[in-house]
Amino acid sequence: MKFLQPPNWVRPKGYANGVAARGTQVFVSGIIGWNERGEFVALDLVGQVRQALQNIAAVLKEANARPEHIARMTWYVLDKNEYIASAKDLGVVYRETMGRHYPAMSVVEVSGLVEANARVEIEVTAVVPD
Repeated sequence: MKFLQPPNWVRPKGYANGVAARGTQVFVSGIIGWNERGEFVALDLVGQVRQALQNIAAVLKEANARPEHIARMTWYVLDKNEYIASAKDLGVVYRETMGRHYPAMSVVEVSGLVEANARVEIEVTAVVPD
């Protein structure tokens, strides 16, 4: 995996501008903060992100992939202000599961998610090296 950073750009904090990778692609979508029984473990954003990231790691494991194989990640949040206010705590829970691997990432504020109690939905593309 190669992180793409134009030399004259300011280095982003907590994500990469771009990633180039070669290998088996793994697509994970629609991951929210509920457990394996479909029950929310938390109603707050940080708690749901923690569980969603654990869920992503579990799905990746099914493809012999690990969090460091993630090339791209998109978060859909209900409230960008809640996301910004929680940034420090989100960083802590992110590193608990993903380590210090920062793929190309986007955060998008949406007006709603399919699951009524969901505060966040995350999708990733991982690439397991050949």
